[in-house]
Amino acid sequence: MIFLDREDVARGLTYELAIEVVRQAMQDFSEGMTRQHLRSILPLGGDRAFGIMPGALGEGRAFGAKLISVYPGNFARGIQSHQGFVLLFDPETGAPVCLAHAGEVTAIRTAAASAVATDSLARPDASRLLVMGYGEQAQTHIRAISRIRSLDLVEVWGRSLERAADFASRMAGETGLNIVPVGDAEAAVARADIICTVSAAETPILLGRWVTPGTHINLVGSSRAGPVEVDSDLVVASRFIADSREGVLAQGAEFLVARAAGLVDDDHVVGEIGQVLNGSLEGRQSVAQITVYKSLGHIVQDLASVQALMAGR
Repeated sequence: MIFLDREDVARGLTYELAIEVVRQAMQDFSEGMTRQHLRSILPLGGDRAFGIMPGALGEGRAFGAKLISVYPGNFARGIQSHQGFVLLFDPETGAPVCLAHAGEVTAIRTAAASAVATDSLARPDASRLLVMGYGEQAQTHIRAISRIRSLDLVEVWGRSLERAADFASRMAGETGLNIVPVGDAEAAVARADIICTVSAAETPILLGRWVTPGTHINLVGSSRAGPVEVDSDLVVASRFIADSREGVLAQGAEFLVARAAGLVDDDHVVGEIGQVLNGSLEGRQSVAQITVYKSLGHIVQDLASVQALMAGR
């Protein structure tokens, strides 16, 4: 059995490869080619959780599972927030063939999925990115989004302006992009063409009334029912597209809050990004439309990424 540690994953799963692999995986998912259950999430107290995600890439293709803990406070201690493994099995023999570092796979494939959604839903001329949060997913989202759009400006907002400034300086040095910290979230939102919320916020950090027509937003930080990064006004105002419609109807916190308030019903989740990719669902319908991609993540993204890593060895 092959073991892929964090360095192996980071070296082999380039953003270009991850974007290509995840794009196909999300299309296969929405076309019913894959098999998976809803994620099982065990709360561990506070903002900590343990998740189990089983699935298969399709008949005669690899299958497996991800076991992962989520500890958002880890990043401040220099440790990944997601800890665990993705285990891949051979479809012919049923034998386990690869154990891969789930934290690194998750970090890269999540950002790659947001890049795929952004490429499909953001305006073609979108060039100003706002990242709300300065953790690991903020890093990977800047790297991934810059692969699919030419970015004139990247602004970074967080609750600590000092930490946002440190993060912006490091990422500017790494990427060569114009990356600056901002203290006024409302003003930054108004300037942005693309927004990625990648925080550990329990309550909204992004309000619908701030958002300019034509903006695309990736909701990433809240991956379970409970914590919300945006208010219900934004949910209502947007064309709301999921990675997994079933998953969002059960576990998409921002949508669930708006639905519980009677502001939307299940039809507000118009479909999945895989349907946009295969042409069966219209994505952005006008230049002025606000589009939202709600990312929870699903196991086929992980399995396809690990399979691609194995193929590249």
